[in-house]
Amino acid sequence: MICDEIEAFAEVLGPMQAIAGLDLGTRTIGVAVSDRLRQVATPLETIKRRKFGLDAARLLEISDAREIGGFVLGLPRNMDGSEGPRCQSTRAFARNLARLTDLPITFWDERLSTVAAERALLEADTSRARRAEVIDHVAAGFILQGALDRLRHLSP
Repeated sequence: MICDEIEAFAEVLGPMQAIAGLDLGTRTIGVAVSDRLRQVATPLETIKRRKFGLDAARLLEISDAREIGGFVLGLPRNMDGSEGPRCQSTRAFARNLARLTDLPITFWDERLSTVAAERALLEADTSRARRAEVIDHVAAGFILQGALDRLRHLSP
């Protein structure tokens, strides 16, 4: 089930379930997960993209192992808010993933998430090689944390 709005996503989430955040790139998928209380996003891993079936299988393995209740995909809007080819690719990925799982899927505006992740890694004095290894799942953490903060404000 794809929820275009985070409010609809919040309504279908089960209680006390973690959420996974995804930063979809052309060569990698950054993955972050939340705690069950949905307070904190933690970068988990970067999946090297191969074929959709293999990528989706790894995501579903993670969701089973971590008892994930839904997916938040970073939506790479243009700086003016419009949607370009990368957004279309992300939406297509979501449609394909929705065919394989009943977990709800939503989108979160990821503008500047990679910039924020890069800045955080630079402030932590992370080497260039290490930054290249972890940037995608750190960016997924920023995407997921943004969605978690919004979900927290939706709760009564």
